[in-house]
Amino acid sequence: MSAAETALAPVDYRTDPSQYKHWKLTFNGPVATLAIDIAEDGGIRDGYKLKLNSYDLGVDIELHDAIQRVRFEHPEVRTVVVTSLKDRVFCSGANIFMLGLSTHAWKVNFCKFTNETRNGLEDSSRHSGLKFLAAVNGACAGGGYELALACDEIYLVDDRSSSVSLPEVPLLGVLPGTGGLTRVTDKRRVRHDRADIFCTVVEGIRGERAKEWRLVDEVVKPNQFDQAIAARALELAAQSDRPADAKGVALQRIERTRRDDGLTYRTLEITIDRAKRTATFTAKAPAETPAADIESIVAAGANWWPLQFARELDDAILTMRTNELDIGTWILRTEGDARTVLAADAALMAHKDHWFVRETIGLLRRTLARIDVSSRSLFALIEPGSCFAGTFAELAFAADRTYMAALPSNEDEEPAITLSEVNFGLYPMVTHQSRLGRRFYEERAPLDAVRDRIGTPIHAVESERLGLVTASLDDLDWADEIRIALEERAAMSPDALTGLEANLRFNGPETMETRIFGRLTAWQNWIFNRPNAVGEKGALKVYGKGSKAQFELARV
Repeated sequence: MSAAETALAPVDYRTDPSQYKHWKLTFNGPVATLAIDIAEDGGIRDGYKLKLNSYDLGVDIELHDAIQRVRFEHPEVRTVVVTSLKDRVFCSGANIFMLGLSTHAWKVNFCKFTNETRNGLEDSSRHSGLKFLAAVNGACAGGGYELALACDEIYLVDDRSSSVSLPEVPLLGVLPGTGGLTRVTDKRRVRHDRADIFCTVVEGIRGERAKEWRLVDEVVKPNQFDQAIAARALELAAQSDRPADAKGVALQRIERTRRDDGLTYRTLEITIDRAKRTATFTAKAPAETPAADIESIVAAGANWWPLQFARELDDAILTMRTNELDIGTWILRTEGDARTVLAADAALMAHKDHWFVRETIGLLRRTLARIDVSSRSLFALIEPGSCFAGTFAELAFAADRTYMAALPSNEDEEPAITLSEVNFGLYPMVTHQSRLGRRFYEERAPLDAVRDRIGTPIHAVESERLGLVTASLDDLDWADEIRIALEERAAMSPDALTGLEANLRFNGPETMETRIFGRLTAWQNWIFNRPNAVGEKGALKVYGKGSKAQFELARV
């Protein structure tokens, strides 16, 4: 699973229910059931078997797709029950043999995507009224319990053998890296001393003790379990405002052209410069004003420009993150007519309470947040022909640096930033702030100053004065200044840059999500490099081979 191997066999995040190997998705009125039934021989890479409902990246790709289809294709669904079709096992978590065989980069990217997918369940519960109920009907360990933790509620069968556990520390020498530690404390508020015991015993906790410790919400006898799940699913559904009689929108396959030097979508172009280790993302404004009345919006379906752009950008980010590890800097550009982007923004704001528009906003929100947590340097370039307006302006505000060309001799061609209402909270980061709020540390004076300019093009000198860009550069200096900035970036340590960028991007309030992506992921990243986990006699390497891990005993 080296970088060379992933380049030869790129991961494709596009799938649909007809291709699922590991999940069964069924519907019954307001309740959908998402059942885990992982195919042992269905790993996304060779060399391991997915026994005991253990999962790898391919399993999570299907989960991500299944949830998207519930969101958009089944608006009548208000509760998703997550359960297992395997006897006496819910999910045993990430496949240990896969982790033992994987490169460091593969493990980290896998954990990041898994985190984002789990966070997406909570995002839909918070913003879209889609509730999740984990029906834990067997052993539930590690990442399996982390999936349950991402649900609104957890019901555990009380059969004297089914338990919940986070055994990574004692068993594998690593952490419950997809949010387990954080959700146990921040979300379920398990007392810290009990959490310490729970996370250091392999066998886990079962029955009434699991409920007493807040690890689950209810424990139910086997002969009453199905009935209890059905009743609670309907009770949760009653709390939702998703429509019972709306027609869903089909999510057809995302079309793209893959080239040696990039990817082409309808709304997005990516060009890779391998010598410079950069990728240029050019987001394209709609050629015509998108549908604005709700009937036309729904009729456009997946071809409605805001949804199409969100889906294509999401696929592009995931594809580039996984398959292009050496491309360390993403250059963010835009092109087109700002008026059509602003018209799309106006439609999003006007109909934000309609289920379809709300789900589109949700996908845009999660996709933009995916940029924030990507371990790539982000440079936005605002040039003649750019269209950094409204939703597209979020790309500039997500960047580590934003450079803007100043063309004093030709005012008609001078690029501009144009703000809309979407820039003031429609797409919060994982800090739960807008990117402008993050940028200005929520200080009222600079935020009010830029809010006063909504709808008005803001050119280079004023954009710099208002703090919207890093620098405005004269057109005579533009090429050299950008070249130097990119060359300097490429000469720095990618590891140090990842740590630097993550710290500076999330300078606002700490949330459960930032703790997962920041503190927990940072420590897991480090532990994945330590010999106690991945050394010749490390826990991940010797697991299942009859040998006992040998740990270096020095505390570091």
